[in-house]
Amino acid sequence: MPTYDFDMGILGGGSAGLTVASGSAQLGAKTLLIEKEEKLGGDCLHYGCVPSKTLIKTANVYHSMKNAKEFGLPEVEVPPVDFREVSKRIKSVIDIIQKHDSEERFCSLGAKVEFGEAAFIDEHTVKLNGKNISAKNWVIATGSSAVVPPIYGLDETDYITNKDIFYLDHLPKSMIILGGGPIGTEMGQAFNRLGTKVIIVDRAYQILGKEDKDMADGVMNVMISEGVEFHLGASIEAVKDLGNVKGVIIKDRNLKVVKLMAETILVAMGRKANIDELGLEDIGIKLNRRGIQVDKKLKTNHKHIYAAGDVNGGFQFTHAAGYEGGVVISNAIFHIPKSANYKYLPWCTYSDPELASIGMNEKAAQEAGINYSVWTEAFKDNDRSLAENEKIGKIKMILDEREKPIGVQILGPHAGDLLSEWIAVLNGRVKLSTLASAVHPYPTIGEINKKVAGNFFSPKIFSDKIKKGLKFFFHLRGRACGDDAY
Repeated sequence: MPTYDFDMGILGGGSAGLTVASGSAQLGAKTLLIEKEEKLGGDCLHYGCVPSKTLIKTANVYHSMKNAKEFGLPEVEVPPVDFREVSKRIKSVIDIIQKHDSEERFCSLGAKVEFGEAAFIDEHTVKLNGKNISAKNWVIATGSSAVVPPIYGLDETDYITNKDIFYLDHLPKSMIILGGGPIGTEMGQAFNRLGTKVIIVDRAYQILGKEDKDMADGVMNVMISEGVEFHLGASIEAVKDLGNVKGVIIKDRNLKVVKLMAETILVAMGRKANIDELGLEDIGIKLNRRGIQVDKKLKTNHKHIYAAGDVNGGFQFTHAAGYEGGVVISNAIFHIPKSANYKYLPWCTYSDPELASIGMNEKAAQEAGINYSVWTEAFKDNDRSLAENEKIGKIKMILDEREKPIGVQILGPHAGDLLSEWIAVLNGRVKLSTLASAVHPYPTIGEINKKVAGNFFSPKIFSDKIKKGLKFFFHLRGRACGDDAY
């Protein structure tokens, strides 16, 4: 039997890689974690989830300050934002979390951490900093980076991506965002609230293309009311650097040429797997247009090499990457076969209001040819939501032909947190009747989950058939008020 330097080798110190490193080391596997950047944590910690949500919170607080009058408070004149202070706060939050994702912590767990750019030289060996390192199993978890499309003039124009936006030295006066996905939507609203004039351009006819249009439009309409400008169904013809400003030439949905100008251009047109310079072609790893090709157990065509997280082209969420890391541990360390199951994988766009989803939405159900029904409840009918001046949005529950829930979407305050109850309901196969009869504290926004389930049962419980039966058996006398009272 061959002898290797390590039992487990991991390329990439993001969510998937850190999960595998922590788990395998604590289970007794001799583990090596290799990260090409200077610090662990990956895109999420330094350029994604953590800085974006920190920025969004700052923007929302500033927005509330400017709209204090809506809460019965005196109207106040709020001074302009100093983005250097905002960036400083973002860095401070990252620094706190970084301690949890430090080399020292992983060493204490038993995992060795090396920094540098590694490349495979054979199926079990990588070259790192001039030396060869072998492992029995490898996990490729190198993540993804922003796609920079071949737009005419873009390569000659200064632009930013998610790697730059949180570390600007000043707040741009204006910004054109290329892309209306989650990054473009979240950053567009946040920077608009901080005082930047924001224009969002997308070739699709709605933002947040994976979501149902009614829910995505709910987010967009709020952003429009706050001053964000949208050009949807538009093709980007050219980009030009005009010195102090950048120009973007588009054709709108009516094929009319429109010239847009802004101080800054943010490119947010999707992500691509980080697979270059890894030597994957040299060892015959199969790729597809989205990244590394894997089976349901996250194995590549070399059964001892796994790919987890964004690099395999699946769901590009930090929690999905962490989940996939757990699947790898089950298969590679425990040797208990486990397939990745994304049926009830939740996700959330952290706009205001938030838009959270789990399972199938209407769009997915239609594509799958499923007969379904839709049940909704509006946040404007929730007492706590009204108390907090949150009147926009709704919860949408999708039931299949057997009247079983197959998905839930929530557009409203704390939607990502509200979705947690549905994660338990759907994964635990909890009956809707159990949710509908459960007691929730009053007044909470969470009551909306109970209410939408109750909406499904109300027509059944209060039907004419039930009333006739009760009247017959128990001699009930009917209505006491109204035209048909007697």
